[in-house]
Amino acid sequence: MISPASCPGTAQEQKNTRWLLLVCLCQLFIMLVFINYSAVLPILRQEWGMSNTRAGMIFSVYQLGNIASGVILSTLTDRMNTKVIFIGAALWSATANLLFALYAHDFTSALILRALTGIGMGGTYMPGLKLVAERFAPAKRGRAIGVYVGSLMLGSSLSLAFTGWMSGLYGWRVAFIGCSIGVFAGALLSFPIFHGYRPAVRPRSDSGYTAEVARNRPARLMILGYGSHMWEMYGMRSWLAPFFTSALIGWGYGQGRATGLASTIAALLVGIGAFSTAVTGTLSDRFGRTATISMVMLSSAVLSFSFGWLINTNFLLTLAIGLLYGYLVVAESPVFSTGLTELVAPGYLGAAMGLQSLVGYSLATISPTVFGWALDTFRGWQPVPGINGAWGLAFASVGIGGLAGPFFMWRLRRSPESLKMANGRR
Repeated sequence: MISPASCPGTAQEQKNTRWLLLVCLCQLFIMLVFINYSAVLPILRQEWGMSNTRAGMIFSVYQLGNIASGVILSTLTDRMNTKVIFIGAALWSATANLLFALYAHDFTSALILRALTGIGMGGTYMPGLKLVAERFAPAKRGRAIGVYVGSLMLGSSLSLAFTGWMSGLYGWRVAFIGCSIGVFAGALLSFPIFHGYRPAVRPRSDSGYTAEVARNRPARLMILGYGSHMWEMYGMRSWLAPFFTSALIGWGYGQGRATGLASTIAALLVGIGAFSTAVTGTLSDRFGRTATISMVMLSSAVLSFSFGWLINTNFLLTLAIGLLYGYLVVAESPVFSTGLTELVAPGYLGAAMGLQSLVGYSLATISPTVFGWALDTFRGWQPVPGINGAWGLAFASVGIGGLAGPFFMWRLRRSPESLKMANGRR
């Protein structure tokens, strides 16, 4: 493997910083297909005559593909060269998204092609995170992973903004083609990342996967907390653009203009998470993983239970609360991943990340569909005249995850094994 960050010397630290920035730039391009569907969801729902539940299912099936590949490919990084997995998955994702742009024409075709796109994404995020974890020593790992995850949040924001902008000018199919071109560019950029790369020697334990991962109680609690986080974050992000589209129409905007502006607003709210992850990762290095996670998730839960009720209120108020919501809902993401690297033997880290993907993205798959079901079920309900209760209850459904995460962290702190995480180190 390339020289670790634990080597002394400013030159090595500068080299690691340049390497990390290149990884982040690569992910900015790869993430262009990540939530581009959300940017055009209102258009496709109308074009294909879909219900909110069906529209949510197309987003959810993307996560299913992500889960299937993420579990398998993350585990394979313990046995195969990560370079082959990472670059191959990026090329797959770009190709599948291109096929969506060319051939998706109804609910069924979109369901299949979006699932194929998700399969590609599963081989880039977790393997990339593992590369960062291997390169940086525990004392600086939280910050490094925070910056890495921040680049994914910024990439998600660009996915919404670019797709919304391009679809407004040339239509959603051209926008999706542009996203695929970006991912192909990201795959090319990834080659310098692996220059001189050799997989690290990962000694394996005699106790095997069962003891190191499946029966590792602290790791299980960390993974369950991550699943709670994913439930809240993906439920919120998948419906953010449609929420603002509906709000803008209520404020007098036309469908086309509302869709484009809503994509831009959603991109801003998602993109602000790029700053929060780096900050929170650094804080967790100093104050501990579980305390940082609990504080952030309780704060985001408060907003999940309140944000949807703002749909028919003042635009500036909704935007201001939305910015805070976007900042908090993703902030703890790198802390979960950093914590997991400190609770699992290095030889089984890929397998543990695969299990984390399975739990996290399974809940991320269900959450957007539950959100859409709540919208359909409570459509037209007004607990107070002029207040759309459907959006309030839909966002409250994702707030459940924001409350569950701190509970798992409380259980983890009470576990004797949690001493391994003291001060962010094993």
